[in-house]
Amino acid sequence: MQLIGQYDSPFVRRVAVSLHLLGLPFARRPLSVFGDADEMAGLNPLVRVPALVLDDGEVLIDSAAILDHLDETAGPERALLPPQGADRRRALRIIALATGAIDKAGAIVYERHLRPPEKRHEPWVERCRSQLGRALEALDGLAPSPWLLGTRISQADVTVGAMLGYVRLRLPEALPPGRHPTLERLEAACEALPAFVAARPGAGETMPAGLPGSS
Repeated sequence: MQLIGQYDSPFVRRVAVSLHLLGLPFARRPLSVFGDADEMAGLNPLVRVPALVLDDGEVLIDSAAILDHLDETAGPERALLPPQGADRRRALRIIALATGAIDKAGAIVYERHLRPPEKRHEPWVERCRSQLGRALEALDGLAPSPWLLGTRISQADVTVGAMLGYVRLRLPEALPPGRHPTLERLEAACEALPAFVAARPGAGETMPAGLPGSS
């Protein structure tokens, strides 16, 4: 398998972390949705990352669809998303909050780095900032033990961890020390895992506004 995308995208990163956790071997092509747009269009007409090229040449797009395939490949006993019941619903709610937070942080980054100053709409930025803050507060109110669904890491932890890494990289003022102690502990636990370490963005993968064009 070949993972397409740069690790400054939290959606690419959550796929990479999941691949590592599940022990599924893969190579990576760190294409940029900006610098490599033409090549990306050949993989995904939307020019978005991540994409996953399977061994038979099939191309999967959208991180949720890719993660579903990875869980199916790994089997129900090793899958990172519970197959059914209350745990699955809880995980999906947490993931929705985390991916929503990524979207709102990305919108702010977009305004800062891609839109000319005279065209920025501050009421929109403030709305996104408020939505991001509420999502972070809701997630901080959870009680990991030690992980969000209990003793075993799940896709909920992976996605929240990837979100926190992205927000800290792009919008660090949204995560001041001490404001979200539960999330700080969870982030530290995630970033200490070899799977997260292996998927940290390199020096060439931290261009401004990496979010637009990811999923």
